[in-house]
Amino acid sequence: MHPAAYSGGFLGLVVFILDLIAIFEVINSSRSVSSKLLWSLLIFLFPIFGLIIYFLFGGREEYNSGYETIA
Repeated sequence: MHPAAYSGGFLGLVVFILDLIAIFEVINSSRSVSSKLLWSLLIFLFPIFGLIIYFLFGGREEYNSGYETIA
């Protein structure tokens, strides 16, 4: 089997992991419930396109309070 045959699977896994991170970030944000639902649906239905749109226009700095340490 040609080595390039595995690149789609690996790329798909990377996109899947990035989508999960973005959806987790949306759910834990201070957005309204409807906004969370719409962003999550966009990312879920259009994995690559939705992820790009979210990272470019999602206003992540405005709605995410940042991560807190567990100490």
